[in-house]
Amino acid sequence: MHETIEKYKGKISKKLLQDVEDNLPDKISKDKVEKIMEEVYAQYTKAQIEPGESIGLVAAESIGEPGTQMTLNTFHFAGVAEMNVTVGLPRIIEILDGRSNISTPTMEIYLVGEYAKGKDIKKIAQSIKETMFKDIISEFNMDLGQSTIEIVIDPKRLVDLDMKEKSLVKVLEKALKGYVIKENGNIITIKTKGKEEDLNQIFKLKEKIKETYICGVKEITQVLPIKRGNEFIIVTAGSNLKAILKYEFVDAKRTITNDVFEIQEVLGIEAARQAVINEVFKVIENQGLNVDIRHIMLVADIMTTTGKVQGITRYGVVSEKSSALARASFETPTKHIINASLKGETDNLTSVVENVMLNQPVPLGTGLPGLVTTIRKIKESKSKESKE
Repeated sequence: MHETIEKYKGKISKKLLQDVEDNLPDKISKDKVEKIMEEVYAQYTKAQIEPGESIGLVAAESIGEPGTQMTLNTFHFAGVAEMNVTVGLPRIIEILDGRSNISTPTMEIYLVGEYAKGKDIKKIAQSIKETMFKDIISEFNMDLGQSTIEIVIDPKRLVDLDMKEKSLVKVLEKALKGYVIKENGNIITIKTKGKEEDLNQIFKLKEKIKETYICGVKEITQVLPIKRGNEFIIVTAGSNLKAILKYEFVDAKRTITNDVFEIQEVLGIEAARQAVINEVFKVIENQGLNVDIRHIMLVADIMTTTGKVQGITRYGVVSEKSSALARASFETPTKHIINASLKGETDNLTSVVENVMLNQPVPLGTGLPGLVTTIRKIKESKSKESKE
Protein backbone atom coordinates (compact mmCIF):
# COMPACT_ATOMS: atom_id res chain seq x y z
CA MET A 1 0.00 0.00 0.00
CA HIS A 2 2.79 2.41 0.93
CA GLU A 3 4.66 1.69 -2.32
CA THR A 4 1.58 2.54 -4.40
CA ILE A 5 1.28 5.93 -2.66
CA GLU A 6 5.04 6.56 -3.04
CA LYS A 7 4.67 6.40 -6.85
CA TYR A 8 2.73 9.67 -6.72
CA LYS A 9 5.36 11.48 -4.69
CA GLY A 10 6.21 14.70 -6.52
CA LYS A 11 2.99 14.53 -8.56
CA ILE A 12 0.65 15.27 -5.62
CA SER A 13 1.30 17.55 -2.63
CA LYS A 14 2.82 15.92 0.48
CA LYS A 15 -0.10 16.92 2.68
CA LEU A 16 -2.63 15.33 0.33
CA LEU A 17 -0.62 12.13 0.17
CA GLN A 18 -0.42 12.05 3.97
CA ASP A 19 -4.19 12.62 4.27
CA VAL A 20 -4.87 9.72 1.90
CA GLU A 21 -2.51 7.43 3.82
CA ASP A 22 -4.05 8.38 7.19
CA ASN A 23 -7.61 7.76 6.02
CA LEU A 24 -7.16 4.47 4.16
CA PRO A 25 -8.67 1.42 5.90
CA ASP A 26 -6.26 -1.08 7.48
CA LYS A 27 -7.47 -3.95 5.30
CA ILE A 28 -7.58 -2.81 1.68
CA SER A 29 -6.33 -4.43 -1.51
CA LYS A 30 -3.54 -3.00 -3.63
CA ASP A 31 -5.90 -2.63 -6.63
CA LYS A 32 -8.30 -0.49 -4.64
CA VAL A 33 -5.46 1.72 -3.39
CA GLU A 34 -4.32 2.16 -6.98
CA LYS A 35 -7.82 3.19 -8.09
CA ILE A 36 -8.12 5.62 -5.18
CA MET A 37 -4.77 7.21 -6.04
CA GLU A 38 -5.71 7.51 -9.71
CA GLU A 39 -8.92 9.32 -8.74
CA VAL A 40 -7.09 11.56 -6.26
CA TYR A 41 -4.49 12.42 -8.91
CA ALA A 42 -7.21 13.17 -11.48
CA GLN A 43 -9.06 15.48 -9.06
CA TYR A 44 -5.81 17.13 -7.97
CA THR A 45 -4.81 17.81 -11.58
CA LYS A 46 -8.29 19.12 -12.38
CA ALA A 47 -8.15 21.51 -9.40
CA GLN A 48 -4.89 23.12 -10.55
CA ILE A 49 -5.06 26.45 -12.35
CA GLU A 50 -3.97 26.99 -15.93
CA PRO A 51 -0.88 29.17 -16.54
CA GLY A 52 -1.99 32.76 -17.03
CA GLU A 53 -5.31 32.38 -15.22
CA SER A 54 -6.36 35.60 -13.46
CA ILE A 55 -6.52 34.11 -9.96
CA GLY A 56 -6.79 37.51 -8.27
CA LEU A 57 -9.95 38.35 -10.20
CA VAL A 58 -11.49 34.92 -9.53
CA ALA A 59 -10.66 35.17 -5.80
CA ALA A 60 -12.15 38.69 -5.61
CA GLU A 61 -15.40 37.49 -7.24
CA SER A 62 -15.46 34.38 -5.05
CA ILE A 63 -15.28 36.40 -1.81
CA GLY A 64 -17.10 39.53 -3.00
CA GLU A 65 -20.29 37.89 -4.31
CA PRO A 66 -21.17 36.00 -1.08
CA GLY A 67 -20.14 39.14 0.82
CA THR A 68 -23.19 40.93 -0.57
CA GLN A 69 -25.41 38.38 1.22
CA MET A 70 -23.81 38.77 4.64
CA THR A 71 -25.66 40.22 7.61
CA LEU A 72 -24.47 43.25 9.57
CA ASN A 73 -25.38 42.07 13.06
CA THR A 74 -23.38 41.42 16.24
CA PHE A 75 -23.53 38.12 18.13
CA HIS A 76 -24.29 38.41 21.85
CA PHE A 77 -23.38 35.81 24.49
CA ALA A 78 -26.49 35.17 26.59
CA GLY A 79 -26.19 35.78 30.31
CA VAL A 80 -23.07 37.98 30.19
CA ALA A 81 -23.34 41.74 30.03
CA GLU A 82 -21.22 43.62 27.49
CA MET A 83 -19.97 40.43 25.82
CA ASN A 84 -20.48 40.70 22.08
CA VAL A 85 -18.65 39.40 19.03
CA THR A 86 -18.68 41.23 15.71
CA VAL A 87 -19.71 38.89 12.89
CA GLY A 88 -20.74 39.08 9.24
CA LEU A 89 -19.62 41.81 6.86
CA PRO A 90 -18.22 44.21 9.51
CA ARG A 91 -15.88 41.47 10.74
CA ILE A 92 -14.71 40.62 7.19
CA ILE A 93 -14.02 44.31 6.55
CA GLU A 94 -11.94 44.81 9.71
CA ILE A 95 -9.83 41.70 8.92
CA LEU A 96 -9.15 42.53 5.27
CA ASP A 97 -8.58 46.23 6.04
CA GLY A 98 -5.89 45.15 8.51
CA ARG A 99 -7.31 47.13 11.42
CA SER A 100 -5.11 46.88 14.52
CA ASN A 101 -7.91 48.05 16.87
CA ILE A 102 -10.79 45.64 16.29
CA SER A 103 -14.27 46.30 17.67
CA THR A 104 -14.70 43.17 19.82
CA PRO A 105 -11.44 41.35 20.68
CA THR A 106 -12.13 37.89 22.12
CA MET A 107 -10.22 34.75 23.10
CA GLU A 108 -11.03 31.07 23.32
CA ILE A 109 -8.90 29.64 26.13
CA TYR A 110 -8.48 25.85 26.02
CA LEU A 111 -7.46 24.06 29.22
CA VAL A 112 -5.29 21.03 29.98
CA GLY A 113 -5.85 17.87 32.03
CA GLU A 114 -8.54 17.89 34.69
CA TYR A 115 -9.29 21.57 34.13
CA ALA A 116 -10.65 20.77 30.66
CA LYS A 117 -13.15 18.44 32.36
CA GLY A 118 -14.48 21.25 34.56
CA LYS A 119 -12.22 21.18 37.62
CA ASP A 120 -12.31 24.62 39.37
CA ILE A 121 -13.55 26.10 36.08
CA LYS A 122 -15.33 29.08 37.70
CA LYS A 123 -12.41 29.83 39.98
CA ILE A 124 -9.97 29.72 37.05
CA ALA A 125 -12.20 31.97 34.95
CA GLN A 126 -12.41 34.56 37.75
CA SER A 127 -8.65 34.42 38.31
CA ILE A 128 -7.90 35.55 34.76
CA LYS A 129 -10.60 38.25 34.64
CA GLU A 130 -9.22 41.74 35.05
CA THR A 131 -10.44 43.07 38.42
CA MET A 132 -10.53 46.80 39.12
CA PHE A 133 -11.39 48.53 42.39
CA LYS A 134 -14.84 49.48 41.07
CA ASP A 135 -15.67 45.74 40.83
CA ILE A 136 -15.26 45.13 44.58
CA ILE A 137 -16.66 48.39 46.01
CA SER A 138 -20.16 48.28 47.49
CA GLU A 139 -20.24 51.92 48.66
CA PHE A 140 -18.40 55.25 48.27
CA ASN A 141 -18.59 57.97 50.96
CA MET A 142 -16.91 61.37 50.51
CA ASP A 143 -16.33 63.92 53.30
CA LEU A 144 -15.66 67.18 51.49
CA GLY A 145 -14.94 69.06 54.72
CA GLN A 146 -12.20 66.62 55.78
CA SER A 147 -11.13 65.85 52.18
CA THR A 148 -11.46 62.13 52.79
CA ILE A 149 -12.91 59.24 50.85
CA GLU A 150 -14.33 56.22 52.61
CA ILE A 151 -14.56 52.98 50.59
CA VAL A 152 -16.76 50.09 51.71
CA ILE A 153 -15.49 46.78 50.28
CA ASP A 154 -17.81 43.94 49.30
CA PRO A 155 -16.60 40.98 51.45
CA LYS A 156 -18.08 38.37 49.06
CA ARG A 157 -15.98 39.68 46.17
CA LEU A 158 -12.85 39.52 48.34
CA VAL A 159 -13.58 35.87 49.13
CA ASP A 160 -14.00 35.12 45.42
CA LEU A 161 -10.63 36.78 44.72
CA ASP A 162 -9.00 35.07 47.73
CA MET A 163 -7.64 38.43 48.96
CA LYS A 164 -7.49 40.36 52.26
CA GLU A 165 -8.17 44.06 52.97
CA LYS A 166 -4.47 44.61 53.72
CA SER A 167 -3.59 43.49 50.20
CA LEU A 168 -5.95 46.15 48.82
CA VAL A 169 -4.26 48.82 50.95
CA LYS A 170 -0.89 47.86 49.43
CA VAL A 171 -2.36 48.11 45.92
CA LEU A 172 -3.72 51.60 46.69
CA GLU A 173 -0.46 52.76 48.27
CA LYS A 174 1.36 51.78 45.12
CA ALA A 175 -1.17 53.50 42.83
CA LEU A 176 -1.78 56.66 44.93
CA LYS A 177 1.19 58.72 46.05
CA GLY A 178 0.86 61.43 48.72
CA TYR A 179 -2.19 59.99 50.51
CA VAL A 180 -2.72 58.46 53.95
CA ILE A 181 -4.54 55.12 53.55
CA LYS A 182 -6.03 53.33 56.58
CA GLU A 183 -7.96 50.08 56.82
CA ASN A 184 -10.61 49.19 59.38
CA GLY A 185 -12.32 45.89 58.63
CA ASN A 186 -13.97 46.19 55.23
CA ILE A 187 -13.69 50.02 55.24
CA ILE A 188 -10.69 51.80 53.68
CA THR A 189 -10.21 55.54 54.35
CA ILE A 190 -8.08 57.76 52.08
CA LYS A 191 -6.93 61.27 53.09
CA THR A 192 -4.35 63.71 51.71
CA LYS A 193 -1.15 64.27 53.68
CA GLY A 194 -0.89 67.96 52.93
CA LYS A 195 -3.34 70.76 52.24
CA GLU A 196 -7.04 70.26 51.74
CA GLU A 197 -8.07 69.41 48.18
CA ASP A 198 -10.87 71.08 46.30
CA LEU A 199 -14.05 69.33 45.17
CA ASN A 200 -12.79 68.73 41.64
CA GLN A 201 -9.62 66.98 42.83
CA ILE A 202 -11.57 64.74 45.21
CA PHE A 203 -13.85 63.58 42.40
CA LYS A 204 -10.81 62.94 40.19
CA LEU A 205 -9.31 60.86 43.02
CA LYS A 206 -12.55 58.88 43.27
CA GLU A 207 -12.43 58.03 39.55
CA LYS A 208 -8.75 57.09 39.78
CA ILE A 209 -9.49 54.70 42.65
CA LYS A 210 -12.27 53.05 40.61
CA GLU A 211 -9.91 52.38 37.70
CA THR A 212 -7.05 51.05 39.87
CA TYR A 213 -5.98 47.57 38.76
CA ILE A 214 -6.07 44.85 41.44
CA CYS A 215 -5.46 41.43 39.86
CA GLY A 216 -6.17 39.18 36.87
CA VAL A 217 -5.06 39.55 33.25
CA LYS A 218 -5.21 43.08 31.91
CA GLU A 219 -7.61 43.66 28.98
CA ILE A 220 -9.72 40.56 29.89
CA THR A 221 -12.92 42.35 30.91
CA GLN A 222 -15.39 39.42 30.85
CA VAL A 223 -15.08 35.64 31.14
CA LEU A 224 -17.56 32.90 30.26
CA PRO A 225 -16.84 29.19 30.93
CA ILE A 226 -18.73 27.09 28.39
CA LYS A 227 -18.82 23.42 27.47
CA ARG A 228 -17.88 22.63 23.88
CA GLY A 229 -18.16 18.96 23.02
CA ASN A 230 -16.62 16.95 25.84
CA GLU A 231 -14.49 19.72 27.33
CA PHE A 232 -14.79 23.10 29.02
CA ILE A 233 -13.24 26.23 27.54
CA ILE A 234 -13.24 29.88 28.64
CA VAL A 235 -14.48 32.53 26.21
CA THR A 236 -13.37 36.07 27.03
CA ALA A 237 -14.20 39.62 26.10
CA GLY A 238 -10.86 41.33 25.57
CA SER A 239 -7.58 39.76 24.56
CA ASN A 240 -4.09 39.36 26.01
CA LEU A 241 -2.53 36.28 24.42
CA LYS A 242 1.00 36.80 25.76
CA ALA A 243 -0.15 36.91 29.40
CA ILE A 244 -2.66 34.04 29.07
CA LEU A 245 -0.08 31.62 27.61
CA LYS A 246 1.99 31.90 30.81
CA TYR A 247 -0.65 30.10 32.91
CA GLU A 248 0.01 26.40 33.60
CA PHE A 249 -3.63 25.36 33.17
CA VAL A 250 -3.83 26.85 29.64
CA ASP A 251 -3.39 24.67 26.54
CA ALA A 252 -0.99 26.90 24.61
CA LYS A 253 -1.29 24.88 21.39
CA ARG A 254 -5.02 25.50 20.94
CA THR A 255 -5.74 28.79 22.73
CA ILE A 256 -6.59 31.47 20.16
CA THR A 257 -7.48 35.13 19.86
CA ASN A 258 -9.35 36.90 17.06
CA ASP A 259 -6.79 39.74 17.05
CA VAL A 260 -4.52 39.03 14.06
CA PHE A 261 -1.97 41.72 15.01
CA GLU A 262 -1.61 40.29 18.51
CA ILE A 263 -0.95 36.84 17.01
CA GLN A 264 1.69 38.39 14.73
CA GLU A 265 3.40 40.00 17.72
CA VAL A 266 3.35 36.90 19.95
CA LEU A 267 3.58 33.95 17.51
CA GLY A 268 4.96 35.42 14.28
CA ILE A 269 3.84 36.16 10.73
CA GLU A 270 3.09 32.54 9.71
CA ALA A 271 0.66 32.20 12.60
CA ALA A 272 -0.88 35.57 11.66
CA ARG A 273 -1.37 34.37 8.05
CA GLN A 274 -3.16 31.27 9.29
CA ALA A 275 -5.25 33.43 11.64
CA VAL A 276 -6.43 35.58 8.70
CA ILE A 277 -7.48 32.43 6.83
CA ASN A 278 -9.24 30.95 9.87
CA GLU A 279 -11.05 34.15 10.84
CA VAL A 280 -12.33 34.94 7.32
CA PHE A 281 -13.36 31.33 6.69
CA LYS A 282 -15.14 31.16 10.09
CA VAL A 283 -17.21 34.27 9.32
CA ILE A 284 -18.19 33.00 5.86
CA GLU A 285 -19.01 29.53 7.18
CA ASN A 286 -21.14 30.92 10.05
CA GLN A 287 -23.17 32.86 7.50
CA GLY A 288 -23.99 29.62 5.66
CA LEU A 289 -21.99 30.66 2.58
CA ASN A 290 -19.41 28.69 0.58
CA VAL A 291 -16.07 30.06 -0.60
CA ASP A 292 -13.11 27.99 -1.81
CA ILE A 293 -10.50 28.28 0.94
CA ARG A 294 -7.73 28.69 -1.66
CA HIS A 295 -9.12 32.11 -2.53
CA ILE A 296 -8.93 33.12 1.12
CA MET A 297 -5.40 31.71 1.28
CA LEU A 298 -4.40 33.90 -1.67
CA VAL A 299 -5.70 37.01 0.09
CA ALA A 300 -3.87 36.02 3.30
CA ASP A 301 -0.64 35.50 1.31
CA ILE A 302 -0.92 38.97 -0.22
CA MET A 303 -1.59 40.53 3.20
CA THR A 304 1.45 38.89 4.85
CA THR A 305 3.98 38.61 2.00
CA THR A 306 6.12 41.52 3.34
CA GLY A 307 6.60 39.88 6.75
CA LYS A 308 3.94 41.94 8.52
CA VAL A 309 0.15 42.05 8.27
CA GLN A 310 -1.04 44.75 5.85
CA GLY A 311 -4.62 45.61 4.98
CA ILE A 312 -5.88 45.72 1.43
CA THR A 313 -5.99 49.52 1.45
CA ARG A 314 -4.03 52.38 -0.11
CA TYR A 315 -1.90 52.51 3.05
CA GLY A 316 -1.26 48.74 3.08
CA VAL A 317 -0.91 46.29 0.19
CA VAL A 318 -1.54 48.87 -2.56
CA SER A 319 1.31 51.11 -1.33
CA GLU A 320 3.75 48.21 -1.82
CA LYS A 321 3.00 47.72 -5.55
CA SER A 322 6.01 48.30 -7.79
CA SER A 323 3.89 49.78 -10.59
CA ALA A 324 3.15 53.51 -10.24
CA LEU A 325 0.14 53.23 -12.57
CA ALA A 326 -1.28 50.32 -10.51
CA ARG A 327 -0.98 52.40 -7.31
CA ALA A 328 -2.62 55.35 -9.05
CA SER A 329 -5.54 53.20 -10.24
CA PHE A 330 -6.71 52.47 -6.67
CA GLU A 331 -7.09 55.82 -4.87
CA THR A 332 -5.48 59.30 -4.89
CA PRO A 333 -4.09 58.95 -8.47
CA THR A 334 -2.64 62.49 -8.66
CA LYS A 335 -0.55 61.95 -5.53
CA HIS A 336 0.95 58.68 -6.80
CA ILE A 337 1.72 59.99 -10.29
CA ILE A 338 3.39 63.16 -8.96
CA ASN A 339 5.49 61.18 -6.45
CA ALA A 340 6.52 58.71 -9.17
CA SER A 341 7.51 61.62 -11.47
CA LEU A 342 9.59 63.27 -8.73
CA LYS A 343 11.44 60.00 -8.08
CA GLY A 344 11.84 59.19 -11.80
CA GLU A 345 10.15 55.78 -11.49
CA THR A 346 9.90 53.43 -14.48
CA ASP A 347 6.82 51.27 -15.03
CA ASN A 348 7.62 48.03 -16.88
CA LEU A 349 3.92 47.26 -17.50
CA THR A 350 4.20 43.70 -16.18
CA SER A 351 0.80 43.49 -14.50
CA VAL A 352 -2.85 43.75 -15.54
CA VAL A 353 -4.07 47.16 -14.40
CA GLU A 354 -1.40 49.30 -16.06
CA ASN A 355 -1.88 47.51 -19.44
CA VAL A 356 -5.65 48.01 -19.28
CA MET A 357 -5.06 51.73 -18.65
CA LEU A 358 -2.89 51.91 -21.79
CA ASN A 359 -5.25 49.78 -23.93
CA GLN A 360 -2.71 47.00 -24.39
CA PRO A 361 -3.04 43.19 -24.17
CA VAL A 362 -2.83 42.10 -20.55
CA PRO A 363 -0.36 39.35 -19.49
CA LEU A 364 -3.11 36.83 -18.78
CA GLY A 365 -4.57 33.90 -20.71
CA THR A 366 -3.80 34.18 -24.42
CA GLY A 367 -2.06 37.51 -23.76
CA LEU A 368 0.56 35.81 -21.59
CA PRO A 369 2.82 34.03 -24.13
CA GLY A 370 4.83 36.10 -26.56
CA LEU A 371 6.29 35.08 -29.97
CA VAL A 372 10.04 35.45 -30.32
CA THR A 373 11.71 35.05 -33.74
CA THR A 374 14.97 36.02 -35.39
CA ILE A 375 14.70 38.24 -38.51
CA ARG A 376 17.68 38.32 -40.86
CA LYS A 377 18.80 41.63 -42.28
CA ILE A 378 17.71 42.33 -45.89
CA LYS A 379 21.25 43.30 -47.00
CA GLU A 380 22.65 39.99 -45.83
CA SER A 381 20.00 38.07 -47.77
CA LYS A 382 20.62 40.13 -50.97
CA SER A 383 24.38 39.64 -50.82
CA LYS A 384 23.91 35.91 -50.51
CA GLU A 385 21.58 35.90 -53.53
CA SER A 386 24.10 37.85 -55.71
CA LYS A 387 26.86 35.42 -54.85
CA GLU A 388 24.71 32.56 -55.92
